[in-house]
Order: sequence, then structure tokens, then C-alpha cells
Amino acid sequence: MREVVLDTETTGLDARRGDRIIEIGCVELINRIPTDKTFHHYIHPEDRDVHPDAQAIHGISMDQLRDKPKFHEVAPKFVEFIGDAPLVIHNAAFDIGFINAEFQRLRHPAIGMDRVVDTLALAKRKYPGGPNSLDALCKRYQIDNSKRTFHGALLDSWLLAEVYLELLGERQATLGLAQAATRQRSVGVATISAIRTRPRPLAARLSEADVAAHRAFVETLGPEALWIRFERPEGGENSSGQSG
Repeated sequence: MREVVLDTETTGLDARRGDRIIEIGCVELINRIPTDKTFHHYIHPEDRDVHPDAQAIHGISMDQLRDKPKFHEVAPKFVEFIGDAPLVIHNAAFDIGFINAEFQRLRHPAIGMDRVVDTLALAKRKYPGGPNSLDALCKRYQIDNSKRTFHGALLDSWLLAEVYLELLGERQATLGLAQAATRQRSVGVATISAIRTRPRPLAARLSEADVAAHRAFVETLGPEALWIRFERPEGGENSSGQSG
């Protein structure tokens, strides 16, 4: 499964009033493991200046953006990089609002929220009452963010990738796999660059007789058995398709 962790920096807080994207950073995950593939660009905001309050957060000035490409120049590669993958974003409505405002200028289809995983929403469900900012979550999970003196789209995407795995309870397993891959690369051992999904699922090994025997056994366990509740949720249908 491919996912893309994404972050943006902007000239201000309101895309509807003309604020623009000035930095995009993306990190690819394959089966929840970060790969070496990233996308990163600084972007000239055309007719919009960077607001001083925004610059105080991300440290990016107009002088630094004078020679940078405009959004329409980086858009094709950005669209190619994200493909149709789910997008993992912290406070997703903000970033998607800016991206879709830029896409609207190019008459490009908008990104729907149905393909977005909002880590802020995940954190709020897991830790009601917060704090659930990226910095706060890094502190909670003991993720080193000491280099984050300013917000930066690519750095924040890397940090968010780690936070995302922690929120899902998967960081330790994926971290071990990623470290093992790194050690192999460091000594020159060939490794698989990405875990691929089978083009066709393996054929089932259970015969119809096996399935029937299992169902017959489950029926002997009584109406409160775990298997009964798994196969026939409360208020749902039983295995014969009839409502229970």
C-alpha cells in the first residue's frame, strides 16, 4: 500500500483571500515504511507577498523565493508524485484548501477529502483535550524534532510520518524494518527498494467442505461464542444472509 505524507507552507492563513503555497514537501510510505522517495519544492507566490506573521513561523522570505518556480511549473511533477495515493496530512483541511485553490487556478480537478488521512483528527480521538500539535505529538512520542527551529514542509513531513506510525501503533515494527534496510544498504547488500503488492491474490486453500465443517463446528459453540459475533454482528445478517 502506497501513502504520501504531505505538508505545505504558505504566505498566510487564508487561501480564499488569495494566500498562496510557497513550499510543498512529501514523503512516500510503502506499507507504512518510509522510502527514499520524496518531493520538495519552494514556490514563488506570484502576486502575493509573504505575511510577516507567516514568515515568523516558517522563516521563508520573499527574497528567498525570487528565483523559485511558480506553482503551475511544479504542478505536473507534484500530481505525478502523489498519484492516487492516500494523503497523510496534519490539520488536512488547511493544506487541502490551499492545494485545491492552486488547482482551481489551473482548472485541475480538486483533491477530495475522502482520500485524506488527517492525523490531527486521529490524535484528537486518541488524546481528547490534547495538546495535539505536531510538536506536542513529537514530544509525546519522544521523536527528535530539535532541528525544527522553523516549520518546513519536508522536515515536517518526515516528522509527521513518524507521528502517523505512532498514532497507528505501528512505529516500532516499521522502524525495525527500515533500520534493517538502512544497515543493508550501508554495507552494499542489494535490497528490495519497495514492497510490492501481488498483482493477483493467491488462490484460497480452503475447500467448500472445509468452510462447511468450520461453520458446523461454530454452531456447536452456542449463541455467545466469539466466532458467532464475528461472523454475524449484532443487528446484522447471519451467514445465510437472513437478518438475525
